[in-house]
Amino acid sequence: MALVEITPQEYDVEIDIVYATDRNFTGAPIYSRPACYLHQDAATCLKKASLMARRQGVKLLLLDAFRPQEAQRALWNHTPNADFIANPDIGSPHGRGVAIDLTLLDENGKELDMGTGFDEMDIKSYHGADGISKTAESNRLLLLGIMISAGFEFYNVEWWHYQLPNARTRYPLFSDSSLNQSMMR
Repeated sequence: MALVEITPQEYDVEIDIVYATDRNFTGAPIYSRPACYLHQDAATCLKKASLMARRQGVKLLLLDAFRPQEAQRALWNHTPNADFIANPDIGSPHGRGVAIDLTLLDENGKELDMGTGFDEMDIKSYHGADGISKTAESNRLLLLGIMISAGFEFYNVEWWHYQLPNARTRYPLFSDSSLNQSMMR
C-alpha cells in the first residue's frame, strides 16, 4: 500500500487530528478514528521537515493528512467553498495522501502564533496576508521555509496546508476502504 501511518515516535512530530474531534469548522467529528496517514513520498518529505524543524528549536504539530474521499465529500457538503475545500468530484491532494495541514510548537509544546486559527476561512489565512502580527508572520515564514526545503509546496490561501508538487497528476485518489482500519464511521 502506498499510504503509511505516521506516528509521533517514528516521525518526531505531535499529532492532533482535528477532524476526529468537534474542534473543526463543521462543529462535529468527520473521522471516527484519529489516524494519520501519508503517501510514502510525502512521509519521506515529512521526516526531512521534522529534522529541520528540530534544528530550529520547534516541532511539527500535524492537524490533518490523508483525508478519505468520503470525508472530503462531508466537508464539501457542509461548506462548498472552493477556495478552502476541494470539490470531491475533482479530488484533493489530501485524498491522495500527499497533503498535510500543520503548525509549529515551541520547545514547551505550545502552538506558535500564526495569526489565525487552523481552517479559518479568511483572507488573513493567506500567505503574505496583511493585518497579522510580525511574530505571526515570522512563524509562518519559518514553517514555509521548513516545508518548502523538505520538498512540499504551499497553498496560497492556507498558511497550514502543504502538499507535494503535481499532486493531482502524479498520485491516485484513495478512499477509506484503502486503509487496513477505517477512519470513517
